[in-house]
Amino acid sequence: MSNSKPPSSLWTPYLSAEEAEKVTRAGFARRAGAGTRPALLLIDVQKYMVGSAALGDGELAVFPSSCGEAGRLALKQTAALLAAARRAGIPVIYTKFELAADGSDAGVYRRKRSILPIDGWCLEGTPGADIADEIAPVAGEFVLVKKKPSAFVGTPLVQLLIDRGVDTVIVAGGSTSNCVRATVVDAVSLNFRALIPADCVFDRFVISHAVSLFDLDRQYGDVMWSEEITSYLQGLGGRD
Repeated sequence: MSNSKPPSSLWTPYLSAEEAEKVTRAGFARRAGAGTRPALLLIDVQKYMVGSAALGDGELAVFPSSCGEAGRLALKQTAALLAAARRAGIPVIYTKFELAADGSDAGVYRRKRSILPIDGWCLEGTPGADIADEIAPVAGEFVLVKKKPSAFVGTPLVQLLIDRGVDTVIVAGGSTSNCVRATVVDAVSLNFRALIPADCVFDRFVISHAVSLFDLDRQYGDVMWSEEITSYLQGLGGRD
């Protein structure tokens, strides 16, 4: 897939001319660039997040948190990026948002949303909590279970990255406005560079996706298309 428009085309429709000028005048959205030791973080690429097109209009009855076609399209792009990461031999780390069936480990989250006692949600031991088949992990890759939006909270992620000398995280998955955003903010707060492939992240709501990418690109990481990141990975050498 080749994109003729820059990722900024996703969010510029939501900005007034005055707001767009503020970005430039204040010096926001400079390129931070990538380092030489990246890792790929795949955030919550689970079945409850991407649902099933085969269910048609009944999809949300089975997978009420599905991001629908946006999630499935992003998953296809992510599969290509994942293949490039594997060829480059960089660390690949998955996260799974997974809660106990009784919601006992949900914390304050359950004050904002009901626990859904169904197989198509993110409860441990259910199909909905499984990673999507088309980008399933292979031997040597990590799967971290998390209970909070950020992949860094309550997991050994930062220790894994430090141990492997990682200086740059490539963050894909969903949702853009929730777990992806929280993970990128924490990564940059910990002084990792962040690359966000705009076509490999997804959300339930178009406006949330677009505005979150704007905020991330303005202040935290570099939002770009996955083909640019693939080229970067190819330039690293790697194992092929």
